[in-house]
Amino acid sequence: MQVFFSSRYTFELPADHPFPIYKYQQCADYLVQQGLIGKEQLLDPGLASVEDLLLVHSAGYVEKIMTGRLSADEIRKIGFPWSEKLVERSLAAAAGSIEAAKAALKTGGAANLAGGTHHAFADHGSGYCLFNDVAIAIRCLHRSNPQQKVQIVDLDAHQGNGTSAIFAGDERVYTLSMHVGSNYPRDKFPSSLDIALERNCSGQDYLAKLKDGLEKSLRSFQPDLLVYLAGADVHKDDRFGQMNLSTEEMLARDKLVLETAKGRALPFAIVLGGGYNKDKSLTARLHAQTIATALSI
Repeated sequence: MQVFFSSRYTFELPADHPFPIYKYQQCADYLVQQGLIGKEQLLDPGLASVEDLLLVHSAGYVEKIMTGRLSADEIRKIGFPWSEKLVERSLAAAAGSIEAAKAALKTGGAANLAGGTHHAFADHGSGYCLFNDVAIAIRCLHRSNPQQKVQIVDLDAHQGNGTSAIFAGDERVYTLSMHVGSNYPRDKFPSSLDIALERNCSGQDYLAKLKDGLEKSLRSFQPDLLVYLAGADVHKDDRFGQMNLSTEEMLARDKLVLETAKGRALPFAIVLGGGYNKDKSLTARLHAQTIATALSI
């Protein structure tokens, strides 16, 4: 399985910033330290091009991001102070998802140790998301194969509103989002299938609803590729997720998604999504657990 990673995924944020930018490097380091992957096997995806971005995002929005001509309100909604390093990081993360999607179709499975920026809309960013990497990756696939059917399984604790809005009416893309119904974002956009959960639902209930939704949607849609947005913010100790899964139940979640894909001979591409654990190192280990599960099946 090919794994994509770039040192550009991490850059300096203000010391009091709530986003755990360190988790990407920590995840990569943990995988190497545990002997799950060799350092030389972490593939640098390069940077997404403006042409790639324009497959999803408006020209005006792309120009604003690239030049930093954002209003104070736009910066507040995104949640990051603008910098050239932020732009570079976002381009690298998008490239990682593009390459992971392509590699998955060739080899059966691949992962990007970043991505999952599902709150980015075509014409604006929000919730720590500038460019919608998964949407860009799918549109890149459609550039060479317009009929490719892709199912997104978004298991971040927050609804993938930007992704659902981008693909509204596109019958080639199925968006499944399983999330806390009364959590951020306030303004949700309907997915192909939304599974809205109560706050702090049990792991047993979570896994049962996931199994049912996953099986029914795959059976009806019959995708050519599954993109798994494996948010770590469903953990019981996450600061923002408002869910109640243990580390072991998150492992069961990953196995359910990935073994279901394998059982159908369905290629899968993994992106990381959110994760803001009170234990800063646990966020990275939870992401690494997802990758380790994929490497083992």
